[in-house]
Amino acid sequence: MSYKVAVVGASGNVGHEMLTILHERNFPVSEIHAVASARSAGKEVSFGDKNIKIEDLAKFDFKGIDIVLSSPGATISAEFAPRAAAAGAVVIDNTSHFRMDPDVPLVVPEVNPKAIADYKKKRIIANPNCSTIQMVVALKPLHDAAKIKRVVVSTYQSVSGAGKEAMDELFNQTRSIFMNATPEPKQFKKQISFNAIPQIDVFMDDRRTKEEWKMDVETKKILGRDIKVCANCVRVPMFIGHAEMVNVEFERELSALDALAILQKTKGISVIDLESEMEFVTPVEIQGEDDVFVSRMRDDSTVDFGLNFWCVADNLRKGAALNAVQIAELLIRDYLKK
Repeated sequence: MSYKVAVVGASGNVGHEMLTILHERNFPVSEIHAVASARSAGKEVSFGDKNIKIEDLAKFDFKGIDIVLSSPGATISAEFAPRAAAAGAVVIDNTSHFRMDPDVPLVVPEVNPKAIADYKKKRIIANPNCSTIQMVVALKPLHDAAKIKRVVVSTYQSVSGAGKEAMDELFNQTRSIFMNATPEPKQFKKQISFNAIPQIDVFMDDRRTKEEWKMDVETKKILGRDIKVCANCVRVPMFIGHAEMVNVEFERELSALDALAILQKTKGISVIDLESEMEFVTPVEIQGEDDVFVSRMRDDSTVDFGLNFWCVADNLRKGAALNAVQIAELLIRDYLKK
């Protein structure tokens, strides 16, 4: 059994990763299409040892396509995803547009795989935000063990989460500073090189950024409405990899040692304990890795039942492309059997 697959947004960071991971994991592809905007049409991208030409999204016919992996931006997804679904494809969308749609499942395979069944309502499945994905992967087994009441998370997010142009800006600004030139912010409101920016996405009426709002509402949709989430999201001058310091309050006791033991048995999580040679792990060290890495687990003595931990992941892989491919794998295993 094999499937016709289209990757929309194939010219971007996440699109490239989707093509790479489909090949790495031997996804049963009978036909692969790389699709993007007209300005990228005709350019070539890699799929394994082959080069394939990018096709124009505006002209692309989705008839006969089984699965679409999508990461072209929310506005574009809003327009094309329903068209692809109407043509018979199942769209796994990495943008923010469909995440809070009650008829679209929001899925992290390690956390709520059964939600995939709801894809039939609109033939669209949403990928959560990158920062949400890595956090809920770590939280789910702890939530099962002691039930989470409240989460306070501070994120340190790399520029790749804002796209290739943002990565270029970090590189160019850093070079400018070393050449005694004045860096010019374009992709970000303020200088990102050698700096930290406490704004990701737009500011909302309640003074949160939209990224902080996403982490709140998406966690509730995935793990449970009763969980309170306070997120503080910061853009930092790293190219790839998101880091989070997570504080969790539970309904009942769960010690740091018990939490570590639980996470060590959980698929998709790697635990780096203080007693190990590494002691803790940083974003640079996990680039290209698929797991969510947890370290610095410790008890929080300021509440009755609380823990703190450090959590890092490759935002282009588990935070985006890998999560989408994992959804596709479950989709063909359980629902699209030919």
